[in-house]
Amino acid sequence: MSHISASEKREFVPVRIAVLTVSDTRKLAEDRSGDTLVKRIEAAGHILVVREIVRDERSDIADKLRGWAADDNVDVVITTGGTGLTGRDITVEAHRDVYEKEIDAFSTLFTMVSVEKIGTSAVQSRACGGVAGGTYMFALPGSPGACKDGWDGILKDQLDYRHLPCNFVEIMPRLEEHKQRSKS
Repeated sequence: MSHISASEKREFVPVRIAVLTVSDTRKLAEDRSGDTLVKRIEAAGHILVVREIVRDERSDIADKLRGWAADDNVDVVITTGGTGLTGRDITVEAHRDVYEKEIDAFSTLFTMVSVEKIGTSAVQSRACGGVAGGTYMFALPGSPGACKDGWDGILKDQLDYRHLPCNFVEIMPRLEEHKQRSKS
């Protein structure tokens, strides 16, 4: 069973997170999904590095993800919006254009968490996660409820170094070890 360790006395390690809302219509003032993520990120003790909105354009989303993956001040990118099934929903494709490795189980686990809340309607969501440039990237649906589910049900624990038996933070230093191998 997973848990936060009290006995091992691990110290909390804040991670630096960028939030990107994908929308053709929203502005920061009405971005409730982005607000939901920011509140949870800050309440958990992490650092919000940047928050932006980008249009539902595959190349624009991918360019933003690549830029943040190359930024040493960003450890994690969380996007919200554009994960559905309509013609303009291309966030998942943009993420996959950038990933070096996909975290397949993130999508599966998000679906499991969603089924608990919205039943079979969870089938319409295409959340995903991956790694690029040593940066974790997660795409969540564009509703505040889905952002709550993704953060509360998965990311809050996986981005907490104290979480056992394992978490994303403890392997961050090793995400780009393949580059060190190729230099030798």
